[in-house]
Amino acid sequence: MFFKRSGGGIRWLVVGLGNPGSKYESTRHNMGFLVLDKLAQNEKLKFNKLRFKAWTATWEVGDEKVLLMKPQTYMNLSGESVGEAARFYKIPIDHVLVISDDIALPAGKLRIRPGGSAGGHNGLKNIIQHLGSDHFPRIKVGVGSPQQVGFDTVDWVIGKPMGEDQKVIMEALDKAVAAIPTIIKEGIDKAMNRFN
Repeated sequence: MFFKRSGGGIRWLVVGLGNPGSKYESTRHNMGFLVLDKLAQNEKLKFNKLRFKAWTATWEVGDEKVLLMKPQTYMNLSGESVGEAARFYKIPIDHVLVISDDIALPAGKLRIRPGGSAGGHNGLKNIIQHLGSDHFPRIKVGVGSPQQVGFDTVDWVIGKPMGEDQKVIMEALDKAVAAIPTIIKEGIDKAMNRFN
């Protein structure tokens, strides 16, 4: 692969998936953005640089320098941002951490994985295409699936969670934020044991 270890500088990419624009704010499909917004709030970071078609911020985790990214390409083209940044910094694929929503998981459940298929998620599918591999770690935030028969999946994911769903999803965002430095400092296995 063309992803070799970078000398100094950025060593990790942490990518939150979502759709840009106020129409999509706080929707189920924007869990990746919401996790990174929460992280930025906790760590007093600002997403104020537009690079690689993404809003970016840099963050230090111990001695690891991390580029946080919120791609602005719309979900199904997220790989354009991720591929460009990974090539630019020569980031190894196992140091590209992607955070997304997952309708196959109950609302508020976290699933951390070292890799795997896109599972029907267009953002992940595009990233796999641009990285040429599905062996990158990910944090999936469960948003539940449409309970009503015939409820359109697109309407569901671009809808906003309400009531109990919203409560458990907000708690899951805190866990996802805590999982990020665990993955970076202690490895994916420790994070899976602790947060799955």
